Amino acid sequence: MFMKIFGFAGWSGSGKTTLIEKLIPDFTARGLKVSLIKRAHHAFDVDVPGKDSWRHRQAGCQEVLVSSENRWALMHELRGEPEPSLEECMDHISPCDLLLVEGNKHYPLPKLEVWRESVGKTLLHPQDAHILAIASDVPVNTALPRFGLDEVRNIAEFILGNARER
Repeated sequence: MFMKIFGFAGWSGSGKTTLIEKLIPDFTARGLKVSLIKRAHHAFDVDVPGKDSWRHRQAGCQEVLVSSENRWALMHELRGEPEPSLEECMDHISPCDLLLVEGNKHYPLPKLEVWRESVGKTLLHPQDAHILAIASDVPVNTALPRFGLDEVRNIAEFILGNARER
């Protein structure tokens, strides 16, 4: 199974997660299997301190896989190893129709920039030639296609038409 990949770029607080959260139901209603890779810029933990899996990692396990009838999660401690590249992360994703990438704003993949004037930062485009369109809460002076943040259906169509095969 081949998958298509498309990214979202923007400063923290611009609304990337909120927009993606609105787009996913549109994609799944079309019968697409959608997955997502989220790049965090800070330390995070998906585990709960004190639980068995957390205790096993604290004791020194490099990987702990927790499984139930509803879901499974694999936690991998880097323990000084370098952070995996986006390509390496993609290798861990099960086959899907559309892989969305939030963050990794400098990675060369087709992207939508999510921009809010209130964040007070400049546009990432035109410094990033991989940004193909902009979604914003205000008009933006650009030659790129521009969408309002509420134009979910139009943004979904754009993404499906511009996602790159992996």
